[in-house]
Amino acid sequence: MDTTYLKKLLQDSIHHKFLEKYIKQPNIDEEKLIILSSLISNNTGLTIIEKEHYIITTMMVQIALDTHETVPVETSEIEHQAVITNQLKVLAGDYYSGLYYLLLSEIEDFDLIHCLAAAIKEINEYKMKLYYREFNTFDEYLFLTEKIDSLLILSVANYVNEHSLDNVSREWLLMNKLMQERESRLNGIIAPIYEQMADLDRSTFLTRIDTMIENKKRTIENLLVNLPEEHTAFKLHVHSKLSEVMYNNISIAEEG
Repeated sequence: MDTTYLKKLLQDSIHHKFLEKYIKQPNIDEEKLIILSSLISNNTGLTIIEKEHYIITTMMVQIALDTHETVPVETSEIEHQAVITNQLKVLAGDYYSGLYYLLLSEIEDFDLIHCLAAAIKEINEYKMKLYYREFNTFDEYLFLTEKIDSLLILSVANYVNEHSLDNVSREWLLMNKLMQERESRLNGIIAPIYEQMADLDRSTFLTRIDTMIENKKRTIENLLVNLPEEHTAFKLHVHSKLSEVMYNNISIAEEG
């Protein structure tokens, strides 16, 4: 299915004049949208309308989770207007969650509602483990991060009984997270992953992240080789993005 069309459907579904007057329109994770489209588009047991509903409602859940994630945990020092903005972010997240229940109830797919609700519960449990630092090593931290990023999509994959993208989805989403954190550090932002390696200076941190990204890249390239033909569009997309990563890293290395 055309992801540009799906993104437009999603933007139309979450549009709310009042919320957008005070807070930014929520970010749509296009990588997750592309994975979901590849997972569901070839499912012969679903109608076109059902496929659109599955993709849009799952992405609404993701947007709700991401919107809640932007609210600071501590707000005692925040100015009054910022407090109002954060309260609106909470309400916006709840609003997007409500929309996905509404859309799924329209096609009476209560089993999928249960599937997504269970995934939300598990994701929030992993987020609490991160918040309370219930991990002992950096690898355990990455494991929790990977679970939070991929669990929703893997739950839908299990629901539609399509597991061919499970492994590459996990690796690809974690690699994207690593690249985002690397970009944040380059821009002087102390990203969450950097806090787990606070004993490293900026240069050593970036070197370690680059090594992790390169290892993920090789793993993903190997996984792409064995993907079924129906996922050719996804395979081409990932290869294109990997080429961009290689080019950008070379450019940054030359500038440095």
